[in-house]
Amino acid sequence: MDTTTLAAFLAVDLLLVFTPGADWAYAIAAGLRDRSVVPAVAGLIAGYAGYTLLAVAGLVVIVASSASLLTALTVLGAAYLMWLGWNVLARPAGLSASTEAVASSRRQIMLKGAGISGLNPKALLLYFSLFPQFIDPGGSWPVAAQTGLLGTLHMTSCAIVYLAVGVLARTVLKTRPSAARAVTRASGAMMIAIGGFLLVERLTR
Repeated sequence: MDTTTLAAFLAVDLLLVFTPGADWAYAIAAGLRDRSVVPAVAGLIAGYAGYTLLAVAGLVVIVASSASLLTALTVLGAAYLMWLGWNVLARPAGLSASTEAVASSRRQIMLKGAGISGLNPKALLLYFSLFPQFIDPGGSWPVAAQTGLLGTLHMTSCAIVYLAVGVLARTVLKTRPSAARAVTRASGAMMIAIGGFLLVERLTR
């Protein structure tokens, strides 16, 4: 793939990654609640890794072309996102969280992150609608290799941005516990709002 195509893809992809959404909300909440934001971000990236593998295998096209399957994924993802948001609102994070709560399990934190990105139908549409515009079927690289490279670039962009978001949220609000709780509540509310929007958007089509 030529550098011009990759640069154009990165420009568009970064615009999408820098747009606050469910991933941002989860990274912020994790940055305020946990000692490290790495498990949360690793989980988010794991969800996108799953989409990348599906895209490389060509299965994204099959899933995206099935209205019933896409609706089921949307409803499941929206419900999961709203459930997580409600939990964040019910237990707003403060930087004084106990070690036991923090260790509540890095594995659980990663799984929640993977659930947020993996069950987000917007990610499916991103891979399905954005990637084909930058793939050249007649190019010197196989389509699967081009798709894998674009997926890797997307995951790298997400990792850098979400780590920065989580760390900055924790650093900026480190000495402001009340502000930290307010931001966490806002993150939870954002998760619920995004989940509700996805649910309404799909069910009213």
